Amino acid sequence: MSRVTGIDHISVRVSDFPKSKAFYSGLFDFLGFEVLDEYEDSIGWTNGKTRYWIGQADEDGRKHKHQTGDVGLHHYAFQLRNRKDVDELQDYLKKHDIKIVDPAAEYYDDYYAVFFLDPDGIKLEGMKYGEKHEKAETKHKSKGAAKG
Repeated sequence: MSRVTGIDHISVRVSDFPKSKAFYSGLFDFLGFEVLDEYEDSIGWTNGKTRYWIGQADEDGRKHKHQTGDVGLHHYAFQLRNRKDVDELQDYLKKHDIKIVDPAAEYYDDYYAVFFLDPDGIKLEGMKYGEKHEKAETKHKSKGAAKG
C-alpha cells in the first residue's frame, strides 16, 4: 500500500499574476522562502520543505475572486516556529496593509494564529500549535531531573 510522506506543494491560480507575484514575493521573503522556479505565467517558492506555486488563472477564472466557503480550498496554514513569529507576521501584514480577517490570538487550546487574505481573497494562516504545552513539559522534565 502507498503511503504519503508529506505534502510536496500547493498550486493556486490567481486573477492578476503581477499583483499576486508582488504580494507573495514580499510575504515569502519575510517567511524565509526563495524562488524555486519561475515561468512566464507561474512562479514557485520553497523553504526547502514547503513549496507554494501561483499561476495565472484562465480568462473565465479571472472573472471572480475566490470566496471562502465555496467548494475548494478553505485556507492554507503556514506552521511557524513560535508565537513570536505569529506576532511578527501580523506586524508585517499590518505594515503592508494586508487584510487580516482574524488577528493573532489563541483560537483553540494552545493554538495561536493569525488569518489573512491574498489579493484574490484566498485565506492564509500563520500558526503555532503546542508551544505552551512544550514549555510546560520541558519545565516539568527539568524539575524531575533536578530532584533525581
